Amino acid sequence: MIRFIKGEYLYYESGAIVVETRGGIGFRIFISDTSSLLTAREGDEIAIYTYLQVKEDGMSLYGFADSEGLALFEQLITVKGVGPKAGLAIMSLGTPNQIKGVIAAGDAASISMAQGVGKKTAERVILELKDKVSALPFDGVEPEGIAPAAVPGTGERGEAVVALTTLGYTKKEAEAAVGSVPDEGLSAEEYVKKSLKFLL
Repeated sequence: MIRFIKGEYLYYESGAIVVETRGGIGFRIFISDTSSLLTAREGDEIAIYTYLQVKEDGMSLYGFADSEGLALFEQLITVKGVGPKAGLAIMSLGTPNQIKGVIAAGDAASISMAQGVGKKTAERVILELKDKVSALPFDGVEPEGIAPAAVPGTGERGEAVVALTTLGYTKKEAEAAVGSVPDEGLSAEEYVKKSLKFLL
């Protein structure tokens, strides 16, 4: 129903961004922790490819920076046990090509690293999509799995990255700073404080 939204980036809140269209309507759109949309700053005009989930208790929008990401997400949620939230968690593991790479390689362990995705669900994703991901654009790079350290966009570290980009740092700078913090199990605020020492 709603496949594309173009408007002004207002702010980020709990896994979603709020975008105001020219008509003055503000849309809350859930995005992955590794989405390039997170590099946008307040006031920027952005374009988002969207998937609309309609349930009895409400509607939710999920957004992607390009049609490739949207297409992969829609394939993921065709797998039994993978709803939009789990699909977005898998999308937060890396770029669409990285995710397609691990699926094509049959790497269920990497898929199961997604929050809320168990081993059986990850194996089902591999089983059902392994022969289908080739139908999507793929750059042919041999996948090497997805390392947790290479994905600072998840959990408390992810929140810290978003907070730093809000302060004006680029996503690359924020990820490098958060990735430089060796401590585990910290709150997002603690990661931000330690990361700022690296940046300053």
